[in-house]
Amino acid sequence: MLKSMTGYGLSKAQKGAMQVSVEIRSLNSKFLDAQIRLPRHLQDKELEIRNILNSELVRGKVAVSIEMSSDDAEASKQEVNHALFKSYYNEYDQLATEVGAEKRDLFRLALHSPEVMSGSGINEEVITQQWEFTKENLIAAIAHCNEFREQEGAKLQSELESYIQNIGNYLNDIKAVEGERLVSIRERIEGHQKDLVGSDQFDVNRFEQEMIYFIEKLDVSEEFVRLSAHLDYFLEILKETNSQGKKLNFISQEIGREINTIGSKANYAPMQRFVVCMKDELEKIKEQLLNVI
Repeated sequence: MLKSMTGYGLSKAQKGAMQVSVEIRSLNSKFLDAQIRLPRHLQDKELEIRNILNSELVRGKVAVSIEMSSDDAEASKQEVNHALFKSYYNEYDQLATEVGAEKRDLFRLALHSPEVMSGSGINEEVITQQWEFTKENLIAAIAHCNEFREQEGAKLQSELESYIQNIGNYLNDIKAVEGERLVSIRERIEGHQKDLVGSDQFDVNRFEQEMIYFIEKLDVSEEFVRLSAHLDYFLEILKETNSQGKKLNFISQEIGREINTIGSKANYAPMQRFVVCMKDELEKIKEQLLNVI
């Protein structure tokens, strides 16, 4: 089953004094590119969060937003580094005097300067409880995101099957005009030769020998077989349990090579028109595969 890289997951919950919200959005990307926004007291959990995302979401540009609040006084306890606060305040006051700037915001500025307020006084047991609760909701949000991806993947799979079917139909159309193509090429070359040497000087036996060689160079029967095999293999991989975006992309490249070879050997307008149609369907496939995991 295919999975799209486009997904969305949200998990909100409350346990006692704790409230948490985890929101995940994902778009297409060759690799996992995660941007994580989380509360300051959970910053040290970022690596663990990335490992979970890498394991569960695999690929995509992923934005994770985690919000945590608590009515527990111990959990929200902050300590102020008085010495550092005074140092910042005096430094800002001196700079303001030197440049003639207003000083009305110095208190707020110093209070929110780096390391002035810290969570060193937060109850570690409460922090552990908050993290476990947050992780539960992170996993739930990822599950919702994957459900969304599977729903989008089902739509992509249906479209890809349709495009592959269309290429197969155009291949059958090409096979149907293959006999006409050879007759047309033969008549065109024969007419050209007679115009050059004249009908009286035209050597039928030599012409037949040269035509055998020429027709062999234009033969596309092997390309027909390989293209059909690639189309069948694409559909086979499409139905596998695990999403195989990269493998499908490789197969689509092989499909493109066979289509291009048929086009270069065609030398017949009706066949070339069908080749153009196959290329159009293949471009649709490649575009959709950009969003497949």
